[in-house]
Amino acid sequence: MNIKEKIQQLAKNHKEAVIAYRRHLHQHPELSFQEHQTMDFIAQELKNLGLNPQVGVAGTGVVAYVEGRKPEKKTIALRADIDALPIKEANEVSYKSKHEGKMHACGHDAHTASLLGAAQILQNLREDFEGSVKLIFQPGEERLPGGASLMIKEGVLEAQQNKPAPQNIVGQHVMPLLPAGTVGFRSGRYMASADEIHVTVKGKGGHAAMPELCIDPVLITSHIIVALQQIVSRHSSPKMPTVLSFGRVIAEGATNIIPNEVHIQGTFRTYDEEWRFEAHRNMKKMAEGIAEAMGGSCDFEVRVGYPYLHNSEVLTERLRAKAVEFLGEEKVVDLDLWLAGEDFAYYSQKANACFYR
Repeated sequence: MNIKEKIQQLAKNHKEAVIAYRRHLHQHPELSFQEHQTMDFIAQELKNLGLNPQVGVAGTGVVAYVEGRKPEKKTIALRADIDALPIKEANEVSYKSKHEGKMHACGHDAHTASLLGAAQILQNLREDFEGSVKLIFQPGEERLPGGASLMIKEGVLEAQQNKPAPQNIVGQHVMPLLPAGTVGFRSGRYMASADEIHVTVKGKGGHAAMPELCIDPVLITSHIIVALQQIVSRHSSPKMPTVLSFGRVIAEGATNIIPNEVHIQGTFRTYDEEWRFEAHRNMKKMAEGIAEAMGGSCDFEVRVGYPYLHNSEVLTERLRAKAVEFLGEEKVVDLDLWLAGEDFAYYSQKANACFYR
């Protein structure tokens, strides 16, 4: 039996266990950096496999090694995120969330179950490969500053336990738009940086029938929202994908009352770090200038989020070729750019990385 056949057989053998992992995790979701029960569950399952997990990394993360022959020769890292979202589950299934107002709505339960399943397979195959596989169960993907950044600070990409730093790191994410059993890859730029924009526009409120006595922050805000689109259409290169969207506008006035201030919130996303921070400065300058010119003022805050995600071309093409070999050409697809954000991007800024679907 060759290695491919061994993996396929082991996957079949462990299928029910992986399903059980996923359903248990789905029933017991925990929010970012609060994944204490999840951490304990993961650690116990790894111990059951004969591994020696390190717990409490970045608060609630878990790290373990599967050692092949010559474990000190090289290291490859596999990462799964473990946190859930503050969403009320409406599904009626036997494994529905038992934690009111919390749900694994982004697939992290599937990611964690998959990595536990991979750990089982790797542990069975440790005489068939050289080096070590580092298993990273990461907290807090859904919440700034991102668990990936904290785990990097705690050394998960550095040499540890007499093993070298990971040469490569691989992550996966479910994508419901792909048929089950299909995987998708993209080399180079894949996911965008994601920053939050929080703006308060201040004026002088009053009766809508006497606008001459007011400084209307609603009107000022309208000009700012429209004008800031120039950052995308006229300041950014057409070759650089960039998105600026405002999804929340709060003006607590009335039909006949102009409020004192307006609050808006949005997101800015792109694929170049230098342009990203240049755009932040341009947006702030433009918004403050418009508000001042119209008699008001503006507090403009950018909450810096995750960087853009870059997939190593060499690693991604190698993995894509292996996926074709394992699954067949018809089960492997090429992905387009996706301007969502993912804190796996932090790993991709530090090591050869591949994040696939």
